[in-house]
Amino acid sequence: MANALDDGAPTVDDRGWTPRLIFSLASMVLVLEVLSVSYMTVSMALPAITTQFHTDQGAWLITAFLLVGAVTAPLVGKLADMYGKRTLLLWCIVISVAGTLLSAVAMNYAVMIAGRALGGMLVPCLFLTYSLIRDVFPPKIVPLAVSISTAGMGLITVAAPFLAGWLIDGFGWRSVFWFFGAILTVLVVLILLSTSETTVRLRSRVDFIGAALLGAGLAGVLIGVSFGPAWGWSAPSTIIFLLGGVALVCGWYATAKRMPEPLISLDILGRRPVLFTVIAAGSVYGIGAVYSMILPIMTMTPSTFGLGYGFGLDAEGYALFQVPLGVMTMAGGIVVGTLCGRGVPPRSLLFASMVCMGLGAVLTAIQHDSKSTLFVFAGLVGLGMGLGYAAIPNQLIGTVPAQLQASTASIAGVVQSLISAALPVIVFAVMNNSFVADLSADVTGGAVAYSDGGFVAAFVITAVTAVLGVVAVFAIPRHFDPITLPDEAGNRGGGIHAERVEAS
Repeated sequence: MANALDDGAPTVDDRGWTPRLIFSLASMVLVLEVLSVSYMTVSMALPAITTQFHTDQGAWLITAFLLVGAVTAPLVGKLADMYGKRTLLLWCIVISVAGTLLSAVAMNYAVMIAGRALGGMLVPCLFLTYSLIRDVFPPKIVPLAVSISTAGMGLITVAAPFLAGWLIDGFGWRSVFWFFGAILTVLVVLILLSTSETTVRLRSRVDFIGAALLGAGLAGVLIGVSFGPAWGWSAPSTIIFLLGGVALVCGWYATAKRMPEPLISLDILGRRPVLFTVIAAGSVYGIGAVYSMILPIMTMTPSTFGLGYGFGLDAEGYALFQVPLGVMTMAGGIVVGTLCGRGVPPRSLLFASMVCMGLGAVLTAIQHDSKSTLFVFAGLVGLGMGLGYAAIPNQLIGTVPAQLQASTASIAGVVQSLISAALPVIVFAVMNNSFVADLSADVTGGAVAYSDGGFVAAFVITAVTAVLGVVAVFAIPRHFDPITLPDEAGNRGGGIHAERVEAS
């Protein structure tokens, strides 16, 4: 499949933490913090944006962002392996800045959506960051640095509602985009100054046919899943997007099996340590997406509805529930980084992640009428999220060669996006079809309210997803040899080579 001109191990100073490395990590973590917070802040600005542009298509503000991020991820990953992970990281941020500023000055909704689509180039930065850390940080601190970069995304969400409220109420919705554009511009400079480029390169050709097929297929599936509830699952448009998307993905798979240099190596993707890590990653992010959507609905429902749940919280009141989620997510990441650095297998920590999230979901389903218990359960789920977010990249780093790190990690990112989009749709389909509360619109103010059984069902689905994640973790072999590329004399196929270049 591949010929390697070196072993792919990064050549870095192994002294440990230095001021420059701390500065580098902080810069990359802040990029991912912006990625994490952007979902919440744009959602909070959504009513003001749709009102100004007189549209009821507000969902495209979120969908366009996620869509571009997922569709471009495989191509970005391949280019990063070929031309340098820092180079692609910076280009993704720069394009995202351009899109963010375009949204800030948009005078019509089409331009607004175009800006959000370009802004979605920030999504691949998640896997680019930990792939770059693997190559340029000393090996003994890579587990902790990777864990902080991924799990640290949860911490700033504690303050995000207050920040978004202050910007939107004080300066208008456009200030959100100006703010993020300015922050990301500064971070581009900081990363240039503090972070070295990897010397690992993959000499290959880009499979543009595969990129087009896979990208279009993923777009079709994501659009169908995202808008299926609004269009109707039996609507022709939904069916066309879903079936067309699946057909294109199948077409990509068929061509990838025949290509000497496919966009994604099916040989590596099919290995159990990679395949089941990717599936487990989807479970972790899917559970996090559902819990983050369901918990605010449940806590912000007025207790006067008499449904057996709800505290009537406003956005600032709900922000208190972000504290245990965010703090414990960060704590979980530090635990993973520390234990992996001491030789604990990421597989074991990924299992612990599933247990924490599954247990937290079950406990929330059983008892959700007390703020204090919900704080504890949210913290337990947050701990599981942090363990999972950090264990996934550490598991992949220990499995695939550095030359294919970004392209392999990009598939994990795609699966995370797909399941994060699909699982909430499944949950809300169950709730809307079977558990809508029998309350008049005069009582609810026109909003949909769910019976207590609806939230029980939602958290049970979440727990079942955690169980499926446990199955995936058990399918990851306890002991395996890391996947390697053959040396220059290897005869397992041609066309893909690895080499070192002088870092700029």
